[in-house]
Amino acid sequence: MQMRKLALSMLLIGMSSTMVHAADDQKSEATSDTLQKIKNNGVIVVGHRESSVPFSYYDNAQKVVGYSQDYSNQIVDAVKKQLNMPNLQVKMLPITSQNRIPLLQNGTFDFECGSTTNNAERQQQAAFSNTIFVVGTRLLVKKGGDIKDFKDLAGKPVVVTSGTTSEILLNKLNEKDNMKMRIISAKDHGDSFRTLESGRAVAFMMDDALLAGERAKAKKPDQWEIVGTPQSHEAYGCMLRKNDPAFKKLMDETIAKAQTSGEAAKSYERWFNQPIPPKNMNMNFALSDDMKALFKAPNDQIAK
Repeated sequence: MQMRKLALSMLLIGMSSTMVHAADDQKSEATSDTLQKIKNNGVIVVGHRESSVPFSYYDNAQKVVGYSQDYSNQIVDAVKKQLNMPNLQVKMLPITSQNRIPLLQNGTFDFECGSTTNNAERQQQAAFSNTIFVVGTRLLVKKGGDIKDFKDLAGKPVVVTSGTTSEILLNKLNEKDNMKMRIISAKDHGDSFRTLESGRAVAFMMDDALLAGERAKAKKPDQWEIVGTPQSHEAYGCMLRKNDPAFKKLMDETIAKAQTSGEAAKSYERWFNQPIPPKNMNMNFALSDDMKALFKAPNDQIAK
Protein backbone atom coordinates (compact mmCIF):
# COMPACT_ATOMS: atom_id res chain seq x y z
CA MET A 1 0.00 0.00 0.00
CA GLN A 2 2.82 2.35 0.98
CA MET A 3 4.64 1.51 -2.24
CA ARG A 4 1.55 2.38 -4.26
CA LYS A 5 1.21 5.70 -2.42
CA LEU A 6 4.87 6.46 -3.03
CA ALA A 7 4.53 5.62 -6.71
CA LEU A 8 1.44 7.82 -7.00
CA SER A 9 3.25 10.68 -5.27
CA MET A 10 6.21 10.39 -7.63
CA LEU A 11 3.85 10.33 -10.61
CA LEU A 12 2.10 13.48 -9.45
CA ILE A 13 5.43 15.24 -8.83
CA GLY A 14 6.60 14.24 -12.29
CA MET A 15 3.39 15.47 -13.91
CA SER A 16 3.62 18.75 -12.01
CA SER A 17 7.23 19.25 -13.08
CA THR A 18 6.34 18.47 -16.70
CA MET A 19 3.47 20.96 -16.64
CA VAL A 20 5.71 23.69 -15.20
CA HIS A 21 8.37 23.11 -17.85
CA ALA A 22 5.70 23.02 -20.58
CA ALA A 23 4.26 26.30 -19.34
CA ASP A 24 7.74 27.85 -19.32
CA ASP A 25 8.38 26.61 -22.85
CA GLN A 26 5.02 27.93 -24.01
CA LYS A 27 5.74 31.31 -22.42
CA SER A 28 9.15 31.41 -24.11
CA GLU A 29 7.61 30.60 -27.49
CA ALA A 30 4.81 33.12 -27.02
CA THR A 31 6.98 36.19 -26.36
CA SER A 32 9.25 38.16 -28.66
CA ASP A 33 11.95 40.72 -27.90
CA THR A 34 12.96 42.27 -31.17
CA LEU A 35 14.86 45.13 -29.53
CA GLN A 36 17.06 42.68 -27.63
CA LYS A 37 17.60 40.66 -30.83
CA ILE A 38 18.68 43.81 -32.65
CA LYS A 39 21.01 44.80 -29.81
CA ASN A 40 22.60 41.34 -29.65
CA ASN A 41 23.12 41.11 -33.42
CA GLY A 42 24.10 44.71 -34.05
CA VAL A 43 21.78 44.84 -37.06
CA ILE A 44 18.13 45.62 -37.81
CA VAL A 45 16.55 43.93 -40.83
CA VAL A 46 13.77 45.95 -42.47
CA GLY A 47 11.33 44.33 -44.89
CA HIS A 48 10.23 46.35 -47.89
CA ARG A 49 8.26 46.00 -51.11
CA GLU A 50 9.78 46.33 -54.57
CA SER A 51 6.93 47.88 -56.56
CA SER A 52 4.22 49.14 -54.18
CA VAL A 53 4.20 52.70 -55.53
CA PRO A 54 4.13 55.12 -53.74
CA PHE A 55 4.38 53.22 -50.46
CA SER A 56 7.54 51.13 -50.72
CA TYR A 57 9.48 50.64 -53.95
CA TYR A 58 12.80 51.08 -55.75
CA ASP A 59 13.70 54.39 -57.36
CA ASN A 60 16.07 54.75 -60.32
CA ALA A 61 19.10 54.31 -58.06
CA GLN A 62 17.62 51.11 -56.58
CA LYS A 63 17.08 52.88 -53.27
CA VAL A 64 13.95 51.95 -51.31
CA VAL A 65 11.66 54.98 -51.10
CA GLY A 66 8.02 55.83 -50.50
CA TYR A 67 5.41 57.03 -48.05
CA SER A 68 5.60 53.87 -45.92
CA GLN A 69 9.39 53.83 -46.16
CA ASP A 70 9.42 57.26 -44.51
CA TYR A 71 7.83 55.61 -41.46
CA SER A 72 10.35 52.76 -41.62
CA ASN A 73 13.22 55.24 -41.57
CA GLN A 74 11.74 57.05 -38.58
CA ILE A 75 11.31 53.76 -36.70
CA VAL A 76 14.92 52.77 -37.41
CA ASP A 77 16.07 56.16 -36.06
CA ALA A 78 13.98 55.61 -32.92
CA VAL A 79 15.54 52.16 -32.40
CA LYS A 80 19.04 53.61 -32.76
CA LYS A 81 18.22 56.26 -30.17
CA GLN A 82 16.57 53.90 -27.67
CA LEU A 83 19.39 51.33 -27.88
CA ASN A 84 22.06 54.05 -27.97
CA MET A 85 23.44 52.50 -31.16
CA PRO A 86 23.91 55.38 -33.64
CA ASN A 87 25.98 53.16 -35.95
CA LEU A 88 23.46 50.29 -35.97
CA GLN A 89 23.69 48.36 -39.24
CA VAL A 90 20.50 48.49 -41.32
CA LYS A 91 19.75 45.72 -43.82
CA MET A 92 16.91 46.03 -46.32
CA LEU A 93 15.13 42.83 -47.36
CA PRO A 94 12.70 42.70 -50.32
CA ILE A 95 9.49 40.84 -49.47
CA THR A 96 6.28 39.91 -51.30
CA SER A 97 2.61 39.56 -50.43
CA GLN A 98 3.15 35.80 -50.30
CA ASN A 99 6.25 35.55 -48.08
CA ARG A 100 6.03 38.58 -45.77
CA ILE A 101 4.31 36.79 -42.87
CA PRO A 102 6.40 33.57 -42.79
CA LEU A 103 9.67 35.53 -43.13
CA LEU A 104 8.61 37.78 -40.25
CA GLN A 105 7.62 34.83 -38.08
CA ASN A 106 10.89 32.95 -38.59
CA GLY A 107 12.98 36.02 -37.73
CA THR A 108 14.36 36.72 -41.21
CA PHE A 109 13.37 40.40 -40.85
CA ASP A 110 12.30 42.50 -37.86
CA PHE A 111 9.47 44.68 -39.17
CA GLU A 112 8.03 46.10 -42.38
CA CYS A 113 6.11 49.18 -43.40
CA GLY A 114 4.63 48.74 -46.84
CA SER A 115 1.05 48.13 -47.93
CA THR A 116 0.01 45.39 -45.49
CA THR A 117 -3.59 45.40 -44.28
CA ASN A 118 -4.23 45.00 -40.57
CA ASN A 119 -7.19 42.62 -40.14
CA ALA A 120 -8.44 40.01 -37.67
CA GLU A 121 -7.15 37.08 -39.69
CA ARG A 122 -3.62 38.45 -39.94
CA GLN A 123 -3.60 39.34 -36.25
CA GLN A 124 -3.56 35.60 -35.58
CA GLN A 125 -0.13 35.49 -37.23
CA ALA A 126 1.46 38.89 -36.64
CA ALA A 127 1.08 42.17 -34.75
CA PHE A 128 0.50 45.62 -36.21
CA SER A 129 1.54 49.13 -35.33
CA ASN A 130 -0.66 52.17 -35.40
CA THR A 131 -2.31 52.65 -38.78
CA ILE A 132 -0.29 54.49 -41.42
CA PHE A 133 -2.87 54.56 -44.24
CA VAL A 134 -6.58 53.93 -44.91
CA VAL A 135 -7.74 52.69 -48.33
CA GLY A 136 -10.79 51.39 -50.20
CA THR A 137 -10.71 48.42 -52.61
CA ARG A 138 -11.80 49.42 -56.14
CA LEU A 139 -11.06 48.75 -59.83
CA LEU A 140 -8.61 50.10 -62.37
CA VAL A 141 -10.06 49.93 -65.90
CA LYS A 142 -9.64 51.37 -69.39
CA LYS A 143 -11.26 54.80 -69.51
CA GLY A 144 -14.49 54.96 -71.52
CA GLY A 145 -15.05 51.21 -71.38
CA ASP A 146 -18.03 49.16 -70.21
CA ILE A 147 -16.74 48.47 -66.69
CA LYS A 148 -18.16 51.00 -64.24
CA ASP A 149 -18.68 48.87 -61.14
CA PHE A 150 -18.19 45.34 -59.82
CA LYS A 151 -21.48 44.07 -61.26
CA ASP A 152 -20.06 44.67 -64.75
CA LEU A 153 -17.35 42.04 -64.19
CA ALA A 154 -19.69 39.05 -64.58
CA GLY A 155 -18.18 36.47 -66.93
CA LYS A 156 -15.04 38.55 -67.55
CA PRO A 157 -11.32 38.10 -66.74
CA VAL A 158 -10.19 40.14 -63.73
CA VAL A 159 -6.68 40.38 -62.31
CA VAL A 160 -5.70 40.77 -58.66
CA THR A 161 -2.39 40.51 -56.83
CA SER A 162 -1.79 37.13 -55.19
CA GLY A 163 -1.63 36.95 -51.39
CA THR A 164 -3.65 40.12 -50.79
CA THR A 165 -6.94 40.78 -49.04
CA SER A 166 -8.31 41.94 -52.41
CA GLU A 167 -7.74 38.43 -53.78
CA ILE A 168 -9.81 36.98 -50.93
CA LEU A 169 -12.58 39.57 -51.41
CA LEU A 170 -12.76 39.02 -55.16
CA ASN A 171 -13.05 35.25 -54.80
CA LYS A 172 -15.78 35.63 -52.17
CA LEU A 173 -17.71 38.05 -54.40
CA ASN A 174 -17.38 35.70 -57.36
CA GLU A 175 -18.72 32.76 -55.37
CA LYS A 176 -21.45 34.64 -53.49
CA ASP A 177 -22.98 36.27 -56.56
CA ASN A 178 -22.12 33.45 -59.01
CA MET A 179 -20.49 36.01 -61.30
CA LYS A 180 -18.39 33.46 -63.22
CA MET A 181 -15.42 35.80 -63.40
CA ARG A 182 -12.10 34.34 -64.50
CA ILE A 183 -9.79 35.49 -61.73
CA ILE A 184 -6.10 35.90 -62.59
CA SER A 185 -3.74 36.04 -59.58
CA ALA A 186 -0.55 37.95 -60.46
CA LYS A 187 2.70 37.82 -58.49
CA ASP A 188 2.85 41.56 -57.70
CA HIS A 189 1.11 44.86 -58.47
CA GLY A 190 3.31 45.60 -61.46
CA ASP A 191 2.51 42.21 -62.98
CA SER A 192 -1.19 42.79 -62.29
CA PHE A 193 -1.13 46.06 -64.22
CA ARG A 194 0.77 44.50 -67.12
CA THR A 195 -1.95 41.85 -67.29
CA LEU A 196 -4.57 44.61 -67.49
CA GLU A 197 -2.57 46.69 -69.95
CA SER A 198 -2.08 43.74 -72.31
CA GLY A 199 -5.83 43.11 -72.48
CA ARG A 200 -5.69 39.75 -70.70
CA ALA A 201 -7.95 41.26 -68.02
CA VAL A 202 -10.64 43.94 -68.20
CA ALA A 203 -10.09 45.19 -64.64
CA PHE A 204 -7.49 45.17 -61.87
CA MET A 205 -8.92 45.01 -58.34
CA MET A 206 -6.79 46.39 -55.52
CA ASP A 207 -6.56 49.15 -52.91
CA ASP A 208 -7.35 52.49 -54.54
CA ALA A 209 -4.07 54.16 -53.60
CA LEU A 210 -2.06 51.30 -55.13
CA LEU A 211 -4.20 51.51 -58.26
CA ALA A 212 -3.42 55.22 -58.46
CA GLY A 213 0.26 54.33 -58.25
CA GLU A 214 0.03 51.85 -61.11
CA ARG A 215 -1.94 54.33 -63.19
CA ALA A 216 0.71 56.98 -62.61
CA LYS A 217 3.43 54.57 -63.79
CA ALA A 218 1.59 53.73 -67.02
CA LYS A 219 2.88 54.86 -70.42
CA LYS A 220 -0.37 56.78 -70.91
CA PRO A 221 -1.94 57.41 -67.47
CA ASP A 222 -4.90 59.29 -68.97
CA GLN A 223 -6.13 56.05 -70.58
CA TRP A 224 -6.97 54.52 -67.19
CA GLU A 225 -9.49 55.33 -64.46
CA ILE A 226 -10.37 54.06 -60.99
CA VAL A 227 -14.03 53.04 -60.66
CA GLY A 228 -16.41 51.00 -58.54
CA THR A 229 -18.04 51.06 -55.12
CA PRO A 230 -15.37 50.21 -52.51
CA GLN A 231 -15.79 46.59 -51.43
CA SER A 232 -13.97 47.24 -48.17
CA HIS A 233 -12.09 49.89 -46.27
CA GLU A 234 -8.73 48.72 -45.00
CA ALA A 235 -6.07 50.02 -42.65
CA TYR A 236 -2.39 49.58 -43.45
CA GLY A 237 -0.07 49.10 -40.50
CA CYS A 238 3.60 48.31 -40.06
CA MET A 239 3.93 44.61 -39.24
CA LEU A 240 5.96 43.11 -36.40
CA ARG A 241 6.07 39.80 -34.53
CA LYS A 242 3.30 39.01 -32.07
CA ASN A 243 3.64 39.52 -28.32
CA ASP A 244 6.37 42.14 -28.44
CA PRO A 245 4.92 45.07 -26.45
CA ALA A 246 8.21 46.97 -26.13
CA PHE A 247 8.83 47.11 -29.88
CA LYS A 248 5.17 47.87 -30.65
CA LYS A 249 5.26 50.73 -28.14
CA LEU A 250 8.31 52.23 -29.86
CA MET A 251 6.69 51.89 -33.29
CA ASP A 252 3.33 53.30 -32.18
CA GLU A 253 4.92 56.29 -30.46
CA THR A 254 7.09 57.03 -33.50
CA ILE A 255 4.12 56.88 -35.88
CA ALA A 256 1.87 58.93 -33.59
CA LYS A 257 4.54 61.62 -33.28
CA ALA A 258 4.86 61.85 -37.07
CA GLN A 259 1.10 62.08 -37.54
CA THR A 260 0.30 64.63 -34.82
CA SER A 261 3.32 66.84 -35.55
CA GLY A 262 2.43 67.36 -39.21
CA GLU A 263 5.41 65.35 -40.47
CA ALA A 264 3.18 62.58 -41.87
CA ALA A 265 1.03 65.14 -43.71
CA LYS A 266 4.18 66.51 -45.37
CA SER A 267 5.19 62.96 -46.32
CA TYR A 268 1.73 62.36 -47.79
CA GLU A 269 1.92 65.54 -49.85
CA ARG A 270 5.36 64.56 -51.13
CA TRP A 271 4.35 61.08 -52.28
CA PHE A 272 0.75 61.57 -53.39
CA ASN A 273 0.53 65.11 -54.76
CA GLN A 274 3.96 65.91 -56.18
CA PRO A 275 6.11 64.38 -58.94
CA ILE A 276 7.89 61.28 -57.62
CA PRO A 277 10.49 58.86 -58.97
CA PRO A 278 11.15 57.01 -61.11
CA LYS A 279 9.31 58.97 -63.85
CA ASN A 280 8.42 62.22 -62.05
CA MET A 281 4.78 61.12 -62.05
CA ASN A 282 2.13 62.79 -59.91
CA MET A 283 -0.59 60.57 -58.46
CA ASN A 284 -2.92 63.50 -57.68
CA PHE A 285 -4.45 61.54 -54.81
CA ALA A 286 -6.02 63.98 -52.34
CA LEU A 287 -5.87 63.40 -48.59
CA SER A 288 -9.12 61.66 -47.60
CA ASP A 289 -11.32 62.44 -44.61
CA ASP A 290 -10.30 59.07 -43.12
CA MET A 291 -6.64 60.06 -43.34
CA LYS A 292 -7.30 63.50 -41.83
CA ALA A 293 -9.06 61.83 -38.90
CA LEU A 294 -6.17 59.37 -38.49
CA PHE A 295 -3.59 62.15 -38.30
CA LYS A 296 -5.65 63.86 -35.58
CA ALA A 297 -6.17 60.69 -33.54
CA PRO A 298 -3.55 57.96 -34.24
CA ASN A 299 -4.74 54.43 -33.51
CA ASP A 300 -4.19 50.78 -34.42
CA GLN A 301 -7.81 49.84 -35.09
CA ILE A 302 -8.98 47.64 -37.95
CA ALA A 303 -10.87 49.69 -40.56
CA LYS A 304 -14.64 49.10 -40.74
